[in-house]
Amino acid sequence: HVQLVESGGGSLQAGGSLRLSCAFSKDTFCMGWFRQAPGKEREGVAGIGSDGTTTYADSVKGRFAISVDNAKNTLDLQMNSLKPEDTAMYYCAARPGIFCSASARLSDYNHWGQGTQVTVS
Repeated sequence: HVQLVESGGGSLQAGGSLRLSCAFSKDTFCMGWFRQAPGKEREGVAGIGSDGTTTYADSVKGRFAISVDNAKNTLDLQMNSLKPEDTAMYYCAARPGIFCSASARLSDYNHWGQGTQVTVS
């Protein structure tokens, strides 16, 4: 079992930047970020593979960047040029695996954090 704790959410104006962080308890998991807006289904934002490859939702490509620091056991999401449609609860997710490809598919993940709210106006 892995514990995931997100931080870094907040409220800001469109065009601004925010960095989310997820502290995880084990480093043998593959990671990703998801979000869920009110009234909408949870969707994949970004994923990172064990070889450092990344994948992004089309809506955030060129604006968001996912990274992992295995020495600190943190998964980050740098979000730039934020838009009102980025408003959502953001979740860190993990799935067991040492060697894995980057994935932002909901069905690939079975461990979830509690989420951190991002509001863009």
